[in-house]
Amino acid sequence: MKTSDFDFDLPPDLIAQIPAQERRQSRLLRLDGAGGVLEDRQFAELPQFLYANDVLVFNDTRVIKARLFGVKDSGGRLEVLVERVLDAHCALAHIRASHAPKPGSGLLLAGHVAATVEERQGELYRLRFAGETPLLELLEQYGSLPLPPYIAHAPEALDETRYQTVYAREPGAVAAPTAGLHFDPAMLAALDAQGVRTAYVTLHVGAGTFQPVRVEEIADHHMHSECYTVPQRTVDLIRQARAAGGRVVAVGTTSLRALESAAAGGELAAGSGDTNIFIFPGYRFRVVERLLTNFHLPKSTLLMLVSAFGGMDNIRRAYRHAVEGRYRFFSYGDAMLIERR
Repeated sequence: MKTSDFDFDLPPDLIAQIPAQERRQSRLLRLDGAGGVLEDRQFAELPQFLYANDVLVFNDTRVIKARLFGVKDSGGRLEVLVERVLDAHCALAHIRASHAPKPGSGLLLAGHVAATVEERQGELYRLRFAGETPLLELLEQYGSLPLPPYIAHAPEALDETRYQTVYAREPGAVAAPTAGLHFDPAMLAALDAQGVRTAYVTLHVGAGTFQPVRVEEIADHHMHSECYTVPQRTVDLIRQARAAGGRVVAVGTTSLRALESAAAGGELAAGSGDTNIFIFPGYRFRVVERLLTNFHLPKSTLLMLVSAFGGMDNIRRAYRHAVEGRYRFFSYGDAMLIERR
């Protein structure tokens, strides 16, 4: 299977640059994976497609202010994007600079934050931050929100709120789990009153989520790694929902990847770890029966995932329909509800 099988033409003006005025005002394209039927709906109508004892699984990761600008001790300018916080004073990070910093070199970030390059690990650098202030506090004070590369403007006050889900609570992501951006507290309350159960996983989304697949044979692609947690309560809620005839609905590809990673042994099990699960057509899903997701980049691993879930021909047709219907794409764009093929 080739990467070119997952390419499509997208007019640049369909890439959403700002969120809808209200979270639930996005559009919703519903795809029946079994029959291939498409429906143009509104996200506010989502409760019509959910029933008592269904369980919605959300990713409660919180986006951190992971981008820092600064200088090397040699004077050269650089940009640091924290990929993963390792502990209170260490992180793995991407560094953009005219010359790659060497191990042992010092950095001064945002004019106040001192760090040392300890070593290089592939495309990432291990950094140690000086002082007693925990790294997450330093990032909150001096960092900037890492908006996706296809959003043209610098982070603004609106982004501070809207590029974050209303239920975000576990800091660590450098990109938002964007399917969850459509939910507001009123909709969550309405779903609860309807008998729809809610459960949470944590998967700290990395910058690799935006990277296109650069090899022609997708089996040659090396998936980036992200850390995840699936609590026992979530496992119990899913088992109870299934016993009562409910369905498992993943809110976003990150929730799906966490659940399917936790079921790699055959049965869903609570736990934490790293996952580099790569889902493409031919994958056998163990946990998730419905997927709520945004529209994804051409040639991306996420487009391959939804093609596995909804069927390649169905997804191709759905994306053509979305382009012709002028749906809004990517992080601040519209949503799809996919019934598994």
